[in-house]
Amino acid sequence: MSYNSLEEIVLRCEHEKIPFWKAVLYSDIEDRDITDEMSFNSMKIMWRAMRGAGADYDENLRSPSGLSGGMGGQMQKYAERGGTLSGERMSRVIAQALQMGESNACMRRIVAAPTAGACGVLPAVLIPLEREEGISEDKILEALYTSAGIGQVIASRAFISGAAGGCQAEIGSASAMAAGALVSVRGGEPEQIVSAAAMALKNLLGLVCDPVAGLVEVPCIKRNVIGAVNAMSCADMALAGIESRIPADQVIDAMREVGKSMHVSLKETGEGGLAGTPEGKRIWKRLQ
Repeated sequence: MSYNSLEEIVLRCEHEKIPFWKAVLYSDIEDRDITDEMSFNSMKIMWRAMRGAGADYDENLRSPSGLSGGMGGQMQKYAERGGTLSGERMSRVIAQALQMGESNACMRRIVAAPTAGACGVLPAVLIPLEREEGISEDKILEALYTSAGIGQVIASRAFISGAAGGCQAEIGSASAMAAGALVSVRGGEPEQIVSAAAMALKNLLGLVCDPVAGLVEVPCIKRNVIGAVNAMSCADMALAGIESRIPADQVIDAMREVGKSMHVSLKETGEGGLAGTPEGKRIWKRLQ
C-alpha cells in the first residue's frame, strides 16, 4: 500500500464514495497488481492464523526464561467467575491479550500486528467480538484492511519498531490499528476511524520500550492489555462523535518526533526504564 497519510485515504473515500477498508483494498490491488480475491485470501490467512493462535493457547506452557506463562489462563478463569471490575467483555479482551502475548513468548505461532511484541492487541479486540456477536468473517476482514491502512501510514510517516521509536511505536501503533478496526466493524465513517486511531495513539505517546533482560515479556505482555483496552475506549469515543483535536497525521508525526528524542536506553536496549530497576537487573543476571 502506498498511502502517505490517513487524510489521503479519507479523501479517496469521499471522492469515490467507498468505505475506508475498500480504499485500502484498492491500494493493495493496485500496488501488487493482484485481484481482489487474491488480496482477500491473503488477509483471510492472517485472520485465521490470529484466530488459531487464540484457540491454541496453552496455560500450562512457560517461556524459556520462566518470566511468563499461565497469566492468560488465570485471567480467563477470573473472568468466568463473574463480578469483574471491568465487565465481561473487557475481561475477555484482557485475557485474550495476555494469551496472545504469552504465546509469542512461548514461541507459538502468532501474527505480527504490526510487530510480534504487539501481537496481542488486534486479535484481543476482534476475536471476542466475532465469538460473542457472531460478526461475519467478511466483516472482520474488512476491519483488518482498515487496521492495515492505519499501520501502513504509521510505518511510512514514523516507525513501528520499539528499537526505532519506543513502545509507543509498537503498542501505540497496534492500539491505533485496533481502534480503527473496531470503528470499522461498527460501520463508522472514515473520519471516525481516523479519530479513533489518533486518540489511541495520543494516549500512548511517549511509551518507552524497556524489556527486562532484553526479552519481549516484561512489561511487553501486559502492555498488550493496555493497548487493547485503550483501543476499545477510543473506538467508543469516536463512535459517540468525539473527535481528536489534533489531526491523526499530526499525531503520527508527533510520535515520530518523540521517538527520535528518546534516549537510546529507552528503545529496546534493555538498559533503562523497568529493565534498569534493581529487580530488572537481578532478573538479567539470573538469566545470563
